[in-house]
Amino acid sequence: MAEIVHVHAETPQPRRIGQVADALRAGRVIAYPTDSSYGLACAMGDKNAIDRIRQMRGFGRDHFFTLVCRDLSEISTYAKVENTSFRLLKAATPGAYTFVLPASKVVPNWLAHPKRKTIGIRVPGHPVARAIAEAMDEPIMSVTAQRPDDEIPLSEAFDVREAFDKQLDIIVDAGATGVEPTTVVDLTSAVPQILRPGKGSAEALGLDPVDA
Repeated sequence: MAEIVHVHAETPQPRRIGQVADALRAGRVIAYPTDSSYGLACAMGDKNAIDRIRQMRGFGRDHFFTLVCRDLSEISTYAKVENTSFRLLKAATPGAYTFVLPASKVVPNWLAHPKRKTIGIRVPGHPVARAIAEAMDEPIMSVTAQRPDDEIPLSEAFDVREAFDKQLDIIVDAGATGVEPTTVVDLTSAVPQILRPGKGSAEALGLDPVDA
């Protein structure tokens, strides 16, 4: 049965965030709130924990995780960011966007797309999600908390527990979130392309919403 850790949504308590970070470092799998929905996460590079999440979501090995970073500077450690992309990232982070970027050499080959050598990266706007990433001092690996047979992300800790209680170690409960996925933006070419419309506004990035 998953342990419930109650955290303030706007001002997360450092002691409880530290408890969550310690669990991640120990190989645990957590559910946590983001500015789009709840997510499932583990420490970066923890293959056993990643496999557990794959099983929970019904994913094959062709589904790639998102690196959740604490800030823009951390993105540049794990991805190659051109000047034009940097300006867009600066305008859009933190926020409900996932950006596809060329992976840097710091990213293990097995975490990047095998052919394109890309990685999905985001800086969430939710204070709890960012506090966890800051406490880890490195990105966490994350996917949307969603039942394998459902298209709607989970937005309440109660629903997460009902769906994954016996498969999770910790559920970080900071109240309800939204149910929209992040907007996915491909920054690997000269012209940014929206791969999936979502909560993040296309207009805020200077992109035509029709492209979504």
